[in-house]
Amino acid sequence: MLRVAVFGCGYWGPKVIRNLHALDGCEVRVACDSDPERVEAVRKTYPTIRRVDRTEDVLGDPDVDGVVICTPVRTHFPLARAALEAGKHVLVTKPMTDSVESAETLVELAEARGLTLQVDHTFIYSGAVQKAREIIESGAVGELLYADFVRVNLGLFQTDTSVLWDLAPHDLSILDYLVDASPRWVSAIGTRHYGQFEDQAYVTVGYDGSFIGHLHVNWLAPVKVRSTLIGGSRRMIVYDDLEPSEKVRVYDKGVTLAGDAGSREQALVDYRVGDMYAPHIDKTEPLQKVCESFRDAIVRGVPCPTDGAAGLSVVRMLEAAQESIRKNGERIFLESGR
Repeated sequence: MLRVAVFGCGYWGPKVIRNLHALDGCEVRVACDSDPERVEAVRKTYPTIRRVDRTEDVLGDPDVDGVVICTPVRTHFPLARAALEAGKHVLVTKPMTDSVESAETLVELAEARGLTLQVDHTFIYSGAVQKAREIIESGAVGELLYADFVRVNLGLFQTDTSVLWDLAPHDLSILDYLVDASPRWVSAIGTRHYGQFEDQAYVTVGYDGSFIGHLHVNWLAPVKVRSTLIGGSRRMIVYDDLEPSEKVRVYDKGVTLAGDAGSREQALVDYRVGDMYAPHIDKTEPLQKVCESFRDAIVRGVPCPTDGAAGLSVVRMLEAAQESIRKNGERIFLESGR
């Protein structure tokens, strides 16, 4: 039996508790939050969960095997480091930390202690993203040309972080998961309309060759949009997370070159238009799969797709994007990829 404690019972913590509680071979023993009323609200549904007011009491509890951290990003590093040093496995919400240095420390510490360090990059576990990766790996898309992400809505404004660190981790983690290559540079621009943090940002991630990824994140849009376009030399994928049924659509559309096939500059551009199909998507709740992956990594040693290395890769791109914003869009080259 995997015995778990959850730090943070605000928005995401109760959702994690619900999924862990329903998971075979797992038991949520403890919940901890700076606001005791939040824990008591959880205990109305799960009365066997014990309320603890201090994280130190959890970390010293031999009956707790793993800790799930659902607190603000500024607290991720100190809490995760303390948990790993106490011999606890760790699942932490995105982004893993707020700096590359602290993320590297956690990865090294988990490896040295032989502990699981997993990041809750929830969308990686969604049926839609899993299907997109399956299609790409099958070769049906052909050579990847670009990936374009739009994640915008009106709010929710955060008081301690920017839209870049709040929304971009979702799409950067998807990009990192779908593309079998390491990013080489990041360029970004952003602006602050309200408050001290950016509420709108555009991020471009460059790779060897001609492939690029581009993200638009915004807290000031009149409508909610969650769309991804993946362009390939043979087919193109549209992923709309707000679509109730056909979240992934594959289009047999693209560009063909006629004339001098050896020179793209001299070749004539033509367009290919074929059929569209919508594959079947697994509708299992992604957070359920996150929790299953955490359990399986600890109990069975099954590697998880969002381990500490994956979390570090996303933090590395976020930090580079933040630096680029400070330098008015200058390309920031990454020392090493994932």
